[in-house]
Amino acid sequence: MRRITIFGATGSIGQNTLDLIGRDPDAYQVVALTGDQNIAQLARDAIAFNAELAVTADPARLGDLQAALDGTGIEAAAGPSALIEAASRPADWIMSCIVGSAGLAPGLRALEQGTSLALANKESMVCAGPLMLATAKAHGAAILPVDSEHSAVFQALIGEDMSAVERVIITASGGAFRDWPIEDLAKATPEQAATHPNWAMGQRITIDSASMFNKALELIETREFFQIEPSKIEAVVHPELMIHALVGFKDGALMAHVGPADMRHAIGFALHYPDRKSLPVERLDLVKLGKLTFRPADETRWPALRLAREVMATGGLAGACFNAAKERALDGFIAKRIGFQQIAVVVEEVLSRVSAHPGHIDAAITLDNVIDLDHLARVRADEIMNELEG
Repeated sequence: MRRITIFGATGSIGQNTLDLIGRDPDAYQVVALTGDQNIAQLARDAIAFNAELAVTADPARLGDLQAALDGTGIEAAAGPSALIEAASRPADWIMSCIVGSAGLAPGLRALEQGTSLALANKESMVCAGPLMLATAKAHGAAILPVDSEHSAVFQALIGEDMSAVERVIITASGGAFRDWPIEDLAKATPEQAATHPNWAMGQRITIDSASMFNKALELIETREFFQIEPSKIEAVVHPELMIHALVGFKDGALMAHVGPADMRHAIGFALHYPDRKSLPVERLDLVKLGKLTFRPADETRWPALRLAREVMATGGLAGACFNAAKERALDGFIAKRIGFQQIAVVVEEVLSRVSAHPGHIDAAITLDNVIDLDHLARVRADEIMNELEG
């Protein structure tokens, strides 16, 4: 039996992971499941999979979780320290799909145990890619990408010589506003931005798709994960989302990963790696599909992509600053403090103000420094949003 832990079990990726595990229950023992506000779902899953431990990230919800698990024998815990405890428990494979920078510390602790870490938390690589890779190497752990784009790149590179790679192309849906006139974007509401044309996802990641900040993070993650020069990384809009990424080689060949818009493929690949096993995903009918289309990823419409390139050029802790500023600006947009196009304005200004002071962006990439810079960037983002409101 393989021992499995899932961080972010109540989200869409966590639920899809449980779906796969549940199809072969004799093969897995669930060590820990973590969630945040959806206590009812967390408790149901912990009971259904006979987990040893259930953790809510919100300390205020501990009583609710304890009540829901009363009499089951399942431990209940809450807060950041409980997440670290969950990551410290022996496991063979850990899924990290916590949203945001909150996934960094548990992911690092998992790697310190020498565990295989299936990483759907792109912010960990954006904020501290060198630290993640060094920790994995030092403890003999593996990091397996679960974002569909990075899983696609990973698969296309199997058996290939990295020196032969000429370009990496990741695809984007374009989000809710890909067909909107650019002059209408200033009036876009959080409700409109949270409707994705292809995927059923949570509110925050769906809005990030509309602003392309999600894709901006993925550009940075591609650079960090695969150690590819930023100039070789491209993004294109592909509305059908059947091609998740392509790798181009110096002989002119393009290796494309083509598959249905179903996260269980990338999850299943990481779960069974290095083997390929049967997965309950749609088999594509290419004749029925008919055609695949592509559009430029316009950096005027989506300035997040330009900012991502600036972050990659800067290096250091610029990714941590970028991510924290984006998370706080997204909070502001959801709360209707700022407009849709002002998300990028806030992020760019935070990067400018923080970079102006030596010792911030260029500090060593340690967990403590990432946490400190994350806090500073959020403070600066709030200051800027207050100025915009005023």
